[in-house]
Amino acid sequence: MIQGMILLWLTAMVPKVRPPPCDITTQSCKTPTTGQMTLLLSSFALMSIGAGGVRPCSIAFGADQLDNKSNPKNERVLESFFGWYYASAAISVLISLTAIVYIQDHLGWKVGFGVPAILMFLSALLFFFASPLYVKQKPSKSLFTGFIQVPVVAYKNRKLAFPPRDSDGWYHHKRDSKFIAPTTKLRFLNKACIIRNPEQDMASDGTASNPWSLCTIEQVEELKALLKVIPLWSTGIMISINISQSTFQLLQASSMDRHISSSFQIPAGSFGMFTIISLATWVILYDRAILPLASKIKGKPVQLGAKLRMGIGLFLSCMAMVVSAIVESIRRRKAIREGYLNNAHAVLDMSAMWLVPQHCLNGLAEAFNAIGQTEFYYSEFPKSMSSIAAALFGLGMAVANLLASAILSAVDKLTSRGGKESWVSNNINKGHYDNYYWLLAIMSSVNLLYFLVCSWAYGPCVERVIKVSDEGNGFKEEELSNIGAIVKDEV
Repeated sequence: MIQGMILLWLTAMVPKVRPPPCDITTQSCKTPTTGQMTLLLSSFALMSIGAGGVRPCSIAFGADQLDNKSNPKNERVLESFFGWYYASAAISVLISLTAIVYIQDHLGWKVGFGVPAILMFLSALLFFFASPLYVKQKPSKSLFTGFIQVPVVAYKNRKLAFPPRDSDGWYHHKRDSKFIAPTTKLRFLNKACIIRNPEQDMASDGTASNPWSLCTIEQVEELKALLKVIPLWSTGIMISINISQSTFQLLQASSMDRHISSSFQIPAGSFGMFTIISLATWVILYDRAILPLASKIKGKPVQLGAKLRMGIGLFLSCMAMVVSAIVESIRRRKAIREGYLNNAHAVLDMSAMWLVPQHCLNGLAEAFNAIGQTEFYYSEFPKSMSSIAAALFGLGMAVANLLASAILSAVDKLTSRGGKESWVSNNINKGHYDNYYWLLAIMSSVNLLYFLVCSWAYGPCVERVIKVSDEGNGFKEEELSNIGAIVKDEV
């Protein structure tokens, strides 16, 4: 990532690596050369690759420093960490949208690109200096290879009968593993770790002689954990679709009175800061005031479960779309009354502060759902899948952006049939953005019901994993948290 930022900085520092300034008199600009464009795109590519490595791993790596299953307050510690992580990320975005943009506007691109590059360098330097102090999980083989091996081996063994549930030695597991029997959900995958012939299937060191013929219990449970959360993960896509409607909110703000005083008005593109401020404010209040106060009143630790917070976030996102639709309906009617139907650039006699509630609701929705999602995945997955747990939320946002574009295109095409004005017309006063928001509100309501069904079907946050141990003449079953901490959390 540092390399990408330095390359981007160089495009501002070195005149030869960028096109010359445009000629103001002739209104003409020279196109960049192939080399100049390659350098610019290379900087973007390096930053994207770096961000793809840092973002999913940083939150998982941070959680590894604090995760201690023997600590009775471990769940609360992790919840607090995830909250503060997102709060700090929100504050950093706020700084980039205000301070960094101010520097770029007033001091130029040389300083504007140089400051983030220097800050990134200092961040990396501090990270490496503190490296000896970190808790580091030992790397293992590729998880994705295991995800493919399990269904392949399970299919090969599809005709095998399941061994008796209270029997020992039938399932292959890692050396020193606490678990000798897989969970019962998605039971067909358990055949991937059944030992058919110990002499042929097992090597002398206890590993599988052919990993494409025999998997471990751990591999099976890792795939099960991923498959189980996919329905709940899919419910978070809708909230990301709602949050991605920033372009319409920018158009709304541009057509409204943004003055706070006679000499200052909020830039139309800066209203998104209310989303960030509400997210960060809620995290701080929730962690430092609300939970401690509630715990003091009840006389015992109080905590909202991860799935419950995910559901609250989905509900708040739905309400944000309802509020957006109502505000836009009021704004459009006022624009028509004032005679601005054909003037999309007219500024109405209506305060842009009307847009603040929907931004705050979006911020609260993200604070509940995003943090709840990340904590949910991290607690449900084994340690070996920590980075995947952190990456799932980002993957949902990427899918949401693609779906948001598809929904917008479909609405534009369907509502403009027969020569009618599209709901999402370029002229915000002629269009019906309020109807588009109502559509998103309806979709969000359906998604909330879908979430409740998925949450009920999922059951408790961590499935009971059986450890079978000899006790007398029989066997004893114990509950163990193979997939994460046991959390009694049902919606």
